[in-house]
Parts: sequence; C-alpha cells; structure tokens
Amino acid sequence: MSKQVIVVGSGNAALCAGIAALEAGARVLMLEKADEALAGGNTIYTAGAMRFAYDDKEDLLPLLSDTSDPRLPQTDFGGYSQDKFGQDLLAFNGGRPLSPEQTRLIGKSLPTMQWLASHGVTFEPIYSRQSFEKDGRIVFWGGLTLAAENEGVGLFDMELAAFLKLGGEIRYDSAVTSLMTEDGSVTGVYVGPEALPADAVILACGGFEANAEMRDKLMGGNWAKAKVRGTPHNTGDGLAMALDAGAQKRGLFDKCHATPMDLHMADYGGLDLPPSERKHYRKICYFLGVMLNANGERFLDEGANFRNYTYAQFGKAVLDQPGHFAWQVFDSKVADLLYAEYNFHDAHFVEADSLKALCGKLDGVDPNAALDTLTAFNEAVDDSRPFDPTILDGKGTRGLPVPRSNWAQKLDTPPFKAFPVTGGITFTYGGLAISDRGAVLDGNGADIAGLYACGEMVGGVFFEGYPGGSGLTSGAVFGRLAGANAAQ
Repeated sequence: MSKQVIVVGSGNAALCAGIAALEAGARVLMLEKADEALAGGNTIYTAGAMRFAYDDKEDLLPLLSDTSDPRLPQTDFGGYSQDKFGQDLLAFNGGRPLSPEQTRLIGKSLPTMQWLASHGVTFEPIYSRQSFEKDGRIVFWGGLTLAAENEGVGLFDMELAAFLKLGGEIRYDSAVTSLMTEDGSVTGVYVGPEALPADAVILACGGFEANAEMRDKLMGGNWAKAKVRGTPHNTGDGLAMALDAGAQKRGLFDKCHATPMDLHMADYGGLDLPPSERKHYRKICYFLGVMLNANGERFLDEGANFRNYTYAQFGKAVLDQPGHFAWQVFDSKVADLLYAEYNFHDAHFVEADSLKALCGKLDGVDPNAALDTLTAFNEAVDDSRPFDPTILDGKGTRGLPVPRSNWAQKLDTPPFKAFPVTGGITFTYGGLAISDRGAVLDGNGADIAGLYACGEMVGGVFFEGYPGGSGLTSGAVFGRLAGANAAQ
C-alpha cells in the first residue's frame, strides 16, 4: 500500500517535495495555511531567479521556454562551475567551510533544474536584470542567468500544475496547529481539532520572518523594525512544532536575507496588489548611485561587488542606520539602467534639477551634510577608468572615508532622483538540522521518525549572507530530497 505523506506549506519547496513524493508512489496531501489567493508562500513574491552550476549554454537550452528567442545567438551566458558556486557561498560563511547542506545544494543544483524541466517547469534568461549589452553581445554577469517563466508566480503555477497532474491534493485555509506523535515518532498533524494521520510529514512552511515577536527574541538588534517583504504567513509555526517534538536547531538564527525596500511600502508588499507587483517595492540598484543616511553620510561601499552578491546583506546595513532608513541618489545618466521597480506606479521618490535642491527634499536628512557628501564623492571619482557594468570595472573613488570600489560615476547630469529605503526581511537563515535523507534530527543527531523538512526550514544552507538566486534552488533541492525519502 502506498504511503500517505502530508506536506505543510505550498511554496516552491513544498511543491517540489510533493512532486517527488508522488513520483515515488506516495499519496500526498498538501495543507496550506493561507486561502487560495495567498497560497505559494514567499515563492510568489520572488523574481523567480535560480542559481545553479552549469558548464555552458548547452546546459541551459533544454530548460528554456523559448529556444527561438532571437537574442540567444548574441547572448554570452558564460559558465558557472560547481567550484565557483562553492566560492560564492564561502564568501558569506564567515570563515566556515562548506556545510553538508551547501555541498548538496551545489552538486544537486543542475540535476534539480533538469528535473523541474521534466515536469513542465520552464525558464527564461534574465535579460532585464542580469545582463548588459557590450560590443554587440548580451553579456550575463554574476553567475545568475535563468528565472522561472513569469517569475515567482509562474514558478508556483507550473509546480502546482505538475503536483496536481500527478494526483496530489491541496487544501487551503488549513493551518497545521500541532504534530501528532506516538513513541517519539511523528504520525500526522492536527488542523485545529481535526486529526490527519500520515506515514510521514514534511515541514515546508517557511521561516519566522513574519513574526515580529520571534524576530525580536531570536534575532535581536533592529529586526523587529524591518519591513516584511514576503508572505504574512511565515510566522515560525513549523519551527515551533518541530522544536516541541525534540528537533535540533541548525544555523545562525540572528541572520537573514534582508533587502533595501521602499520606506513607505506596506508590509507584505501590499496584499491588495497582484502577486507579480508586490516585489516591485525592493530597491536594489544602489550600485548605480549613492546611498545616504540621516546624517547625510555614505555608510557602505555601494559597488563592493555585483548586486546579486550584496543586496541580501545591504538591507541590514540600511536598517541599522539612524531612523532605520536611507536615500538612494541617482542622476539621469543611469535612468535607463535602473530596474523596473524604480518606475513602479507606487515608487516613492523626490526629484530636482540640482544636487543642492535635491538634498533639501531628502526628508529626515541633514541637507548640508548630504550636499557635502555628494560633492566630495564627485570630486573623488576616478575618471581614468571607463564605466562597465558587465564586470567589476574598478572604477572607484580616491580618498573617501567610505570607499567605492566599482561603477563610481559623478552625479552631474540632471534631473536627479532620490528614493527612500529601509530594510525589508525576506527569509530567515536559522532552522532545523536534517539528515542526508532530509529527515529532521533530534538533539542526539538521530532521525525523528516520520518528520522531514525543506525550504526555509532547513538550517546550515546560508550563514552570513547568500548569492542571489540560491534560495529557490535550495528549496527545490531539499524539497525533492525530503519528498523522495518521505515516500519510502
């Protein structure tokens, strides 16, 4: 008789777990806390980018939704080796070696993408955010090349279609309130008073980023002040249930993915908006301009590295500034390079024809100090190097207390625009320890029978930061692992 598997959650990791369990012959019931309109967890808030190791274009073509795109012959995707993926993760490990979870993520990244494609999940090149034209070629940078067709919403829709096609069942408005246990084994779940027995339970219900009390308790600092840019339903329920069942913690609970966001964004990106628009509140083109705090000072190197290696960390840097905000300042030279979210209908900004006038419009900022900072920045820009956004161009500054390493251009072409930002939390890094089968481990390092975890629930994947696009890939890799083994 086939196994009964219950998956808690309905995002990318949950759906990959469900698909893998169905493939292995299990019956799968997916329980989603939200109603149907808000299902999909954080997945529907993402731009759908997925980082994975590949050799060259030939690895990418079978994953694409449209291989007839006329841009493909002029596109240089480069390659992204497993070794490079490992180096990128190590850069955020704070001196730690690659964890077993990271090693699995790297090695299984391409096979998992190919597996998703075999279930009708297709991808498209991220031309708008990860490439620039150079010498008649379209050059990709930063090792991140593909996103799901129609971004995060499309990823959810395609994975859900695959799950239902294989015979999976999903119930909405069904918040799991506790685990059923017997003699140390997990035997099902409770949805309020309703008992739902199962041979295995997979927790795929996200982290605790939408729970201000848990953020304050487990993370400290200014995290209680952060905007929540994802689903309101990731409130740490699965983590609490697992810990009550004796699960072992894993990872850094005071670290997370945090992005600069529009200061005036409603929490959760505005639930009145279509899911595809909620992500437009992020503001991650700081590398093309300058960021100022309330004291009118720069506080970080905006060009330290490619954007997809810094944005998940810079949200915290903004949150830690006086008043928990900053302003991003640009001139019109880069207007065509700013991402679509800067032209979003609800984007907040001020505009002026001179830097002095602009500084007078920066709410909460010392205008004289701001003008002094921008003037000093302009004087320090190294004009001997050309601006080249396809590489780390070394076009920096000289003699500033806070250096600028790349893509420094004088702010000298009006009109000038400035956008107010704060720190927006996306997902937490601390989670549960799992075995190489995806089973949740207890305090002694033994499997908790019948309990599995994936997605944000898994600790040890990210530590002090992450290279962009790794989160969705991690969810898919560990979702597939948990689902396949839960079904056995």
